[in-house]
Amino acid sequence: MLPEGGSYSKAALSANSQAGILCTAQTPWTAPSALRQLKLDLGSAPLDLVTLFVTPQADFSDVVAQAQVCFPDTDVVACTTAGEIGASGYDDGLIVAIGFPKAGFATKPILIEGIKNLQAQPLIDTIALERVTLHDRNQAMEHGFAFLIVDGLSLSEDTLAATISPALRDMPIFGGSAGDGVDFGNTLVALNGVIASNAAVLTLMRSTHRAHVFSLDHLVPTDQKMVVTAADPMRRVVKSINAEPAAREYARIVGKDPEQLDRFTFASHPVVVRIGNSHHVRAIQQVNDDGELVFFSAIDEGMVLTVAKPDNMATHLSRKLEELSCDGPPANIIGCDCLLRRIEAEQTQMSRDVSDILSKHRVTGFSTYGEQIGPLHVNHTMSGVAFYASSDTQD
Repeated sequence: MLPEGGSYSKAALSANSQAGILCTAQTPWTAPSALRQLKLDLGSAPLDLVTLFVTPQADFSDVVAQAQVCFPDTDVVACTTAGEIGASGYDDGLIVAIGFPKAGFATKPILIEGIKNLQAQPLIDTIALERVTLHDRNQAMEHGFAFLIVDGLSLSEDTLAATISPALRDMPIFGGSAGDGVDFGNTLVALNGVIASNAAVLTLMRSTHRAHVFSLDHLVPTDQKMVVTAADPMRRVVKSINAEPAAREYARIVGKDPEQLDRFTFASHPVVVRIGNSHHVRAIQQVNDDGELVFFSAIDEGMVLTVAKPDNMATHLSRKLEELSCDGPPANIIGCDCLLRRIEAEQTQMSRDVSDILSKHRVTGFSTYGEQIGPLHVNHTMSGVAFYASSDTQD
């Protein structure tokens, strides 16, 4: 899935950006000794953590095994993707690596298994203990945040995010759901060689560098509303809207043929729900064989959904990333960007523009099946963290 208008050179695909705070590298998954090349490209600085965003085209178990060989003394967190964000913006078929140097970071990754039947209190206790321990051992590192990657087909991201957030106290959290391209078949996470589904990896971080966690979307609510009148919340399935079959009623409201609903329709006609004073996307994944709508995030009967109209994605993204530079440009940005944003960019012929903006602002990350920000699991959003070379400027 290359941005329209060109292809990338081999040099670009293996480029790194060690001039920033983070060490970043990427390689095609087909490259010989791909993990060894990534290790070389990440440089010689001792690393406290390596994260790997792995194309679903690769053998994930082999990548994880090779990472254990190449980084034997470093924690390694990995996940499958719905696409990668590398040196040239949107891309596919890559393994993207981010290294967190020991000189500026102290981290504690936690593997959380069995998230469909989450034991909340033991998890809260573990997170609270590890948070305090990490802080006490690294008091010179004034800035903290948490990064969550989670099985994107677990149907449990909402509960997990809501459980984790209070245990973090004042530590902001962002994250993304592991993907499987557009196949929605198998999504995986891994920590230090242990591969899991129905699982997540939460990484607590302290840093000497100022870190600003953010979330953005380019959607504007309209006055078109609908009410969920029958649903199966456990499966994130809406059976009826306004007491009519869900897919047909949604199609009627957005002015589309109900027989032609697809991911492009859902990307260009998203629906949002109001939570407090803000609207958050409840993105539609697909229409099932029963004419029901399957969602990417939590849904329930009685929920009022509002159709949203996308703003110009490239213009909006450029503006929001420029706003992160008001006290000086970030040295690096990690981005968890919804698959539906990538699909919309392709549909509207903006992939190249969006990719150029991501590249300009040194965004590295992956396309997701959902995003986490604070206690919320959302869609059609980019969540992330921006790092600044000076720790003197306060948020």
